[in-house]
Formats: sequence, C-alpha cells, structure tokens
Amino acid sequence: MAIYYEEYSVGDSWEFGERTVEKSEIIEFAEKYDPQPMHTDEKAATESIFGGLIASGWQTAAICMRLFVDNVLDDAVKGARGIDELRWINPLRPGDTLTATAEVVDKYPHNERDDIGHIERKLTAYNQHDEPVLSWISLEMIERQND
Repeated sequence: MAIYYEEYSVGDSWEFGERTVEKSEIIEFAEKYDPQPMHTDEKAATESIFGGLIASGWQTAAICMRLFVDNVLDDAVKGARGIDELRWINPLRPGDTLTATAEVVDKYPHNERDDIGHIERKLTAYNQHDEPVLSWISLEMIERQND
C-alpha cells in the first residue's frame, strides 16, 4: 500500500523493526569496509575509549536503512536527495538489538514538479536498553496523487 505525499502530516510517526547484531558480523563488516581496531580486534577494542568491540557507524546506518526499507518505505517513495544530521549517538555492540522510530518533521512541495513532494523524516534507532544509537533525517521524494 502506498502512502502519497498528500497523506503525510508533520508529526506522523512509526515504531518498527528488531534486529540483533552478532560479533562475527561486526568484525566481518569492519574488515571489509571500516578496518579500525575498535571494530575488528577485541583486545584493542577493550583498550580503546569504547571499552569493547563496537560496530562501525556505517554498519549501524546500513542496518537501520534495511529496517527502514522493510518496515516504513513504500512504493510512493521515489528516492531521496540525501541524509542530513547523521549522528552515531551510542555505540552498537555485539548482542545489541536495534529497534527504530521515524517521524515526519517537515513536508513541502517540489519547486518544479507537480508529481513529487518532499518529506523530511527523522529516524532514531535504539538498543535494547532504550538508549539511542543513531539518528538521521532522510530527505525523501514522495509521489503525489494526480486527481
């Protein structure tokens, strides 16, 4: 089911997802994409300011994007112009379970096209202790209904 631009209101919100992250996938991702010691080496991570192994922020963002796609986005979303205000608030650790919320924080028509509108949606991901782990604002392009 598609939710079109006209059906969104600032303040609309969703709670969604659940994804537990394993130590092996943290290390595997980091070895391939972000090979820093706090992500790949348990001993070095223990001696770091994080006090233990943590996921790359990019991995956290990728997991959140998958939760967002699987649970919130629909066929009326035609893409995005980017992400604003990406923040890694608390580290994602092995065994943590992510859930997320999303809220429409702004809505405005496209300047030149009447078939597309824009919404800005803030996503915040939490671990199992309800501590925020990540936040961003997605700059989405949403199909408009043609009456």
